[in-house]
Amino acid sequence: MSTASGQVIRLAEGSQLVFGRGPEVDLAISAGRGLSRRAGLIAATLEGAWIANISQTHALYVAGDGYRIRLPRVEGDADPAGGWLVHAGTAVVGSRSMLDDGLQIAVTVPGRRRGTGAAAAAAAAAASPEPADGDGTVLPLYLDPKTKLFLVALMWCRPWLLDPSAASPLPRTPEIARAALEVTGAHHELERFDDDPAFRDRLAARVAEHLKVLRRKIAERGLAGPDVRLSDEVAVRVLIEHGIVAPGDLRLLTDPAWCSRQEDLWWTRELPSAGSDGPPGVTVRGRRRPPEVTVQRRSPARGRGAYGAPAGTGAGSAGTSSAG
Repeated sequence: MSTASGQVIRLAEGSQLVFGRGPEVDLAISAGRGLSRRAGLIAATLEGAWIANISQTHALYVAGDGYRIRLPRVEGDADPAGGWLVHAGTAVVGSRSMLDDGLQIAVTVPGRRRGTGAAAAAAAAAASPEPADGDGTVLPLYLDPKTKLFLVALMWCRPWLLDPSAASPLPRTPEIARAALEVTGAHHELERFDDDPAFRDRLAARVAEHLKVLRRKIAERGLAGPDVRLSDEVAVRVLIEHGIVAPGDLRLLTDPAWCSRQEDLWWTRELPSAGSDGPPGVTVRGRRRPPEVTVQRRSPARGRGAYGAPAGTGAGSAGTSSAG
């Protein structure tokens, strides 16, 4: 492993290292108060490098190729409930500010033959200080900001991103659908959404499918624990607690390029016509457009999004995405 200051440390198999900003650790890191005095543990195992958060006050982040996950802080005197096992390649670890400022610790594991699932789980359990009945490795969930799925997740989580006390009510499916219209600048469709129940129901159904995908992804990765009902409140808490959707993502709502991209994704594919039993059509901008669906391009003057967040501006380029 290596630090931003250039220090390089090699861990032999079976050894471990505790890092943080306090004097009682193996590797002292010069970081702000966003990193605990005893922040995390890195252990060298037969299967790779095991990374766990041992702080009771601060989250820890691990990022790699295509993922960035949040390792929650330890509750009370309990042991860490999980961690991240780097089988091969490089991952970076640190507080959120460390990662944002390029001050993270880089953990590199040389290429090796990975064991089977049972062997990997046994090795991870041996290296981790978690109890035997713990949930094991926390699998990453990454949402590409350039997809419709991300916009739905952001609108779903927005009230609690703005209000960390989680006292604000979460939007239901029709409210998320309306927020998508506002964010993507389809102001003409807002009146239709309010006045046309059939149009509102079709758009809400599209959003509902995205919410199903989000719940499925959370369940597949075991982020909510076994036998936990993924209510709106539980699912949103998981998305925020694991850093899948973060307060910093709200800045995208004022990013013209991002808003334009989302407009292209949502409104270059049409809703099915009234009475249609089929999936949404694929009529692309510039080709045949059913008279039922009229999309008004965003003007430079912007309104404000749902829950008072400003929406962005800009001209876009065509693109498509799927819920999955």
